[in-house]
Amino acid sequence: MINEYYSQENHGPFELFDLGDFQLESGGTIRNCQLAYSTFGELNANKDNAILMTTWYSGTSKIMEQVYVGQGRAIDPDKYFVIIINQIGNGLSTSPHNTPPPLGSAAFPHVRIGDDVRAQHRLLTEKYGIDSLALVVGGSMGAQQTWEWAVRYPDMVKRAAPIAGTAKNTPHDFLFTKTLNEAITSDPAWHNGWYSDSNNVHCGLRRHADLWSVMGYSTEMFKKELWRELGFSSLEDFYVGFTQGYFLPMDPNNLLCLAWKWQRGDVSRITGGNLEDALGRIKAKMFVMPISTDMFFPPRDCEDHQKMVTNSELRVIDTDWGHLGLFGMDPNYTEQVDNHLNELLAIPV
Repeated sequence: MINEYYSQENHGPFELFDLGDFQLESGGTIRNCQLAYSTFGELNANKDNAILMTTWYSGTSKIMEQVYVGQGRAIDPDKYFVIIINQIGNGLSTSPHNTPPPLGSAAFPHVRIGDDVRAQHRLLTEKYGIDSLALVVGGSMGAQQTWEWAVRYPDMVKRAAPIAGTAKNTPHDFLFTKTLNEAITSDPAWHNGWYSDSNNVHCGLRRHADLWSVMGYSTEMFKKELWRELGFSSLEDFYVGFTQGYFLPMDPNNLLCLAWKWQRGDVSRITGGNLEDALGRIKAKMFVMPISTDMFFPPRDCEDHQKMVTNSELRVIDTDWGHLGLFGMDPNYTEQVDNHLNELLAIPV
């Protein structure tokens, strides 16, 4: 199913890495599985200056580049080889909307965070010969992947910075994500995932976006009317023009694919369900970086997991924008992130 939103024009330039037939942890195989990725800077001779960035729910490598990468920033392509890999299901990598029958659309198999990390590991090792990562960093679902990387490949990950995300998803967050999904699937035009055009599901996508407006920002953001700083004239102008406008071009099955794995993010699957044992595997120097006003992954939930990691610190990012502060609307947010990452990257490992 063609969706021009997920194009090189909107999200490129990106390249594709062919995984071939990729077997999934929950069963099933994605045939001709492709990982979309973007790179910035040069890999040095020792291949030890690589930074891996992972993507969040709905996000692509383009927004990660725009918000977090740049000359003079902590993630500086003049110093590091930066590789941003799009998770499976995000619309650029192999996803429900771009997979041909019989396994596309609603028939797309369930993918887990661990599948993404194994696939990313293959790309880094097979294409670039990288066996050491100076830093793995990502926000939200990207933080889930960061935790998974640190647990699954402890000798490879030298530093890790999960931003606004936990090592194991909470029951509260599972339930919230369920409501996000139901906002989409309750649209009669969804047709059990067999819609002919994603634009037909616009009512469900709008309801889904409104839930993000409720929980993705903070109550302080609304009280202070910070949306005015982005040029919006009213609350309705903001939640329709910004949040609904952001989600409306996306493919519903892609979002549902991502939500399924988000709900089930859990590094303790590697250790038979023992979270303390899983986090005890981490060798990386880790800064766990929750957002102060986040209602998805509040600081206390992130701190619970940080305390189980030996060589770790809690670095709370203070912003009134809530979870969606990840988008970098607040200059103070980006300054804090850069300061923490600069400090982390300066620590010998």
